Amino acid sequence: MNVLKRDYEVLGIDRYAPTDQRNELALDITERRAVESIARAEPSVIVHTAAETNVDLCETDHEHARTINVEGTANIVEGCVKVGAKLIFISTDYVFDGTKGNYSEADQPNPIGFYGTSKLEAERIVISKLPKALIMRTSVLYGWHPSKLNFATWIIKGLREHQTLRVVNDHTNSPTLADNLARAVRAAIERASEGLLHVAGRERINRFDFAHKIAKNFDLDESLLVPVEMCDMSWVAKRPRDSSLDVAKAEKELGIELLGVNRGLEEMLRTEP
Repeated sequence: MNVLKRDYEVLGIDRYAPTDQRNELALDITERRAVESIARAEPSVIVHTAAETNVDLCETDHEHARTINVEGTANIVEGCVKVGAKLIFISTDYVFDGTKGNYSEADQPNPIGFYGTSKLEAERIVISKLPKALIMRTSVLYGWHPSKLNFATWIIKGLREHQTLRVVNDHTNSPTLADNLARAVRAAIERASEGLLHVAGRERINRFDFAHKIAKNFDLDESLLVPVEMCDMSWVAKRPRDSSLDVAKAEKELGIELLGVNRGLEEMLRTEP
């Protein structure tokens, strides 16, 4: 919203939008009446970021994951159809099985967990009903958030509190600064992009090495980071071993630079609240 409101009239949607916020709408996407609320707002573009992203919860409660990720998306798609709005749908690198990494838009998805399965099913609903929609797959979003921890802020908080943190060294992704993704969304709106784009950080890196770079950029104690393997973790769901994304097509089509880890962390350090 902060990026888009500079150039557009923006209405934020949240389940618990404060009643005194005129630019936010309280709406639960899992309820069918959400469609009517969307229609009344008469948007020209909807950026759909809502999802259940807790990978283990999705694995243990398929119904919960499907209700939000699949049925919620279907409701938003119906709202788009009703008002003729363009949809930009944020999806995930977890639609891939992680056997090769550096996935391009031409690679075939093959999710190994229910989170990825539910997001891929949502992608297919979007494509079938909205041929001019844009699906953006991204990876490991990080950045400042007022209440919710992400990987980077978890590392920063833990190290500032002098905690020893166990971090996997065999789980590789494309960490993405949320602000950078937001700028890509703005570029996609300006260029009326459609189809499928991989919009993530341009650097392929495992979580342990990413954690080291976070510690170094924020001048924190790297010795508190302990390398472990995915098999050592008490995770319920399988994670793709290397779900990194090839972002060359997105950079060319959107005309923007997608940041590597050091550049992203430098921006994060510079904008700390």
